[in-house]
Amino acid sequence: MNIFMHELKAYRKTTFIWTLSLMVIAVLFLSFYPSIASDMDDFTALLEGFPEPVRQAFGIQLENLGTINGFYAYVFLYIALCGAIQGMNIGVSILSKEVREKTADFLLTKPVSRTKVLSAKLSAALVSIILTNVFFIATVIVTASIIQTEAYSTEVMLLISLTLLFIQLIFLAVGILIAVVFPRIKSVLTVSLGTVFGFFFISMIVSIGDEGVKRYLSPFQYFDRQYIIEHSSYETSFLIVGGGIILVSLVLSYVLYRRKDIHTV
Repeated sequence: MNIFMHELKAYRKTTFIWTLSLMVIAVLFLSFYPSIASDMDDFTALLEGFPEPVRQAFGIQLENLGTINGFYAYVFLYIALCGAIQGMNIGVSILSKEVREKTADFLLTKPVSRTKVLSAKLSAALVSIILTNVFFIATVIVTASIIQTEAYSTEVMLLISLTLLFIQLIFLAVGILIAVVFPRIKSVLTVSLGTVFGFFFISMIVSIGDEGVKRYLSPFQYFDRQYIIEHSSYETSFLIVGGGIILVSLVLSYVLYRRKDIHTV
């Protein structure tokens, strides 16, 4: 419990900043909707001038962009990108910081197993991410109810918003695995941004044309917002793959961390 509370305290400032940032981004994006909806014909005409592959890469669906659900589905692409960076950043840093700050030997001489150490750190990371999502989703629901110009599906808004949590959990698990595999990570932000933007660009590429199995290459493609709008549900196969990535990454992290050589100061 001491390790859990220490980690939670260590990440409270970062969690607050990321949570506030995501809330501000959500409010900012959604506040554009009323003006865009009122000039939707001109906006649609402008977007139709872009080539179809470009619209696909940026997730622009002209047929429902004029609805608040469709508009939110479009801007959520960038919210998910920011959220993924937060998840990856926490995942990479929770273990690598012990090496960078030369506190690993101090921590591991305590009468607790490495499994308990990793579990406490993982629990603190999960609490941080869940808190972020609770405040983010509340902000989206309240903002949408204020700016709405026509009836919309709250369930769809909620389902799209919850994908932020799933994407963050995937990148959190992958980040922890990277931190275990690579012993000395000097810059967490460089690793986080490089990995997340790498998957983001893969997502943009595979979204062009016939997606098919290529969607499995990037977690950003696991939650098709157009599918969520049409079916009010997620695609089961991608939920299973996303859960599998989280499970495999965490199991490997535990196994490798228990056997890992920790360099002393």
